[in-house]
Amino acid sequence: MPSIGAAAGASMAKRSHHGTIEVRRSVPLEISMSTHPTPSSTAPTIWRLISVGSVVVACGGTGKDSASGPAEPHLQDDLVQVVPGDGLPASVVVQPSANNLDIVEHDGAWFFAFRTAPNHFASAETELHVLRSTDRETWSHETTLFLATDLREPRFLSSGDTLQLYFAKLGTSSTSFEPGGALVTTRSPDGTWSEPADLFDAGDTFIPWRTRWVGDRAMMTGYRSGSEVYEFDGLPSIEVYWLGSTDGSTWHDWTAGSGPVLVGGGSETDLAFTNDGAAIAVVRNEAGDEVGWGSKICRAEADALDRWTCTHDPRKYDSPLVFAHGGRIWLIGRRNLTETGAYDLEMRDLDHAAQSLTYQAAYWNEPKRCSLWEVDAQALTVSHVLDLPSRGDTCFASILPLGGDRFEVWNYSSPVDGPDVSWVEGQTGETFIYKQTLVIPSEGVP
Repeated sequence: MPSIGAAAGASMAKRSHHGTIEVRRSVPLEISMSTHPTPSSTAPTIWRLISVGSVVVACGGTGKDSASGPAEPHLQDDLVQVVPGDGLPASVVVQPSANNLDIVEHDGAWFFAFRTAPNHFASAETELHVLRSTDRETWSHETTLFLATDLREPRFLSSGDTLQLYFAKLGTSSTSFEPGGALVTTRSPDGTWSEPADLFDAGDTFIPWRTRWVGDRAMMTGYRSGSEVYEFDGLPSIEVYWLGSTDGSTWHDWTAGSGPVLVGGGSETDLAFTNDGAAIAVVRNEAGDEVGWGSKICRAEADALDRWTCTHDPRKYDSPLVFAHGGRIWLIGRRNLTETGAYDLEMRDLDHAAQSLTYQAAYWNEPKRCSLWEVDAQALTVSHVLDLPSRGDTCFASILPLGGDRFEVWNYSSPVDGPDVSWVEGQTGETFIYKQTLVIPSEGVP
């Protein structure tokens, strides 16, 4: 596999439902839940705005710097390009774009899934390749998923001697977001994979986001009515769900009867637990709602996990991966490379639809990074820690614990040694998958 070298890491800039939900700025605000409207995509309008570059917005600030010192997180070892790479089997055809990915340890080996397509946008040519390795260097082909429609969000769950792979089915239009529900395929102990089947009822729009085990119970976060991110006929009613399972096949609300934990502009959501059992979540809020656009940083206490209290963050941490280590909460998510990094440009003289269009177009025209952040579990604020080697179209990370304070981060990016292009330029070009070791020291850290 090509080694990009330690210098690439060294060159990174270091900056700094169903229920009532409290969304807090400085004073808690009660938000009543509503049902979602009928879908009608307006994504082509967004695409036209981006294509002609008709929105030019000056932004400014990078957020609070994290303190430097010997106990701070850092990258280690060479950056390695995995896809395309010499370790892949010849039967695996990699198209120009390699992006959405997941990796998991199962039954003495590692399983790696990734999406490949002509570019970042929805395509009938999309494939999801699933590979297996005993050393994470040389890979054998397990299965390839092809349904003549777009496939995204591959998520593994190792359940005893079986391995489940969940993924989202979408449409084929490059200018629309068309959720077609969640599918699952299961690897049996004999190594065979089942035909993909609906995880929920046919016609459900659920998109799985993150899966993992929490003790003897599996959890899954996901959302429904995601098409509303690109619809502008009123405030969105996207539903965020936190589900639990004991077998990876049958899923229920994590807290019985809770329904969605959030309804509004939020979509992609991940969470981790503090030492006292509270859940800390990061929610991508691209659609915007009563409190603004960007992200929601949320907390639910151990004795009330169905009641989330959230703060508004004007930055948008796309593809959030949240995990706990060393008594602290960490986030890997996309960073907007502007002076403030803000997605919400606070143009409140515009109506909701106009703000959404303007913010999306402005965001697409800026460069990006995939970054490590720290989440303050009490203040519900986020601080930038470091950038992973990344640029252009980037950030859909997965991590493997290597033991102690070491993690292996897998992520996709436009070529890290290429030009620092805007996000939309990166989405139309080649993207590769890389891995690198991340060290997050826990000793001596308060």
